[in-house]
Amino acid sequence: HFFVFPESQKMAPKVLMLVGDFVEDYEAMVPFQALQALGITVHAVCPKRKAGEKVKTAVHDFEGDQTYVERLGHGFTLNATFSEVAANAHSTYDGLVIPGGRAPEYLRLDPQVVAVVKAFYGASKPIASICHGVQLLAAAGVLKGNKVSAYPACQPEVELCGGEYVSIAMDKALVHNKLVMAPAWPAHPEWIAELVKLLGGKVTFGQ
Repeated sequence: HFFVFPESQKMAPKVLMLVGDFVEDYEAMVPFQALQALGITVHAVCPKRKAGEKVKTAVHDFEGDQTYVERLGHGFTLNATFSEVAANAHSTYDGLVIPGGRAPEYLRLDPQVVAVVKAFYGASKPIASICHGVQLLAAAGVLKGNKVSAYPACQPEVELCGGEYVSIAMDKALVHNKLVMAPAWPAHPEWIAELVKLLGGKVTFGQ
């Protein structure tokens, strides 16, 4: 299937992506590139970093251990500056993307980052969170009363924040109240597709 933004939508959507050091490699790079391929503007930002600078990424994989392994991934180049867009991000952008990995656990300590998440949720803008990205949603206090998908190890945080954790397959996504959520990067196709729908993309079928 293909996504087309209708002519009535004069401008293609813009989304903001929150990343930090050791964000999950796939969960940053894949949506960053895939959304742009559909004509969507994506600005990737990190607190205390500027456009053109890089964050380190982490590769998480499953090799038969009791949890995932973690290795150094690619350098991911930021294309916008957090301090320049944070204050009015919820009015400037049409959606928010929160990849997982190690970054959310320290980004949630930054009051400005938490304020950005709260503002998007308060404005009823789509928020796409995957894997440990839910840690930012929890810190922003936006999980209460919502059905939530995340990496299974985050279930206690979801429930302590008043969310209803929903166990779904690793390659599936869950949509509830403008939140697009998934447990891990195998869900990218469905997770990205559901975000694009919420951004106003129309699904058409071709040969």
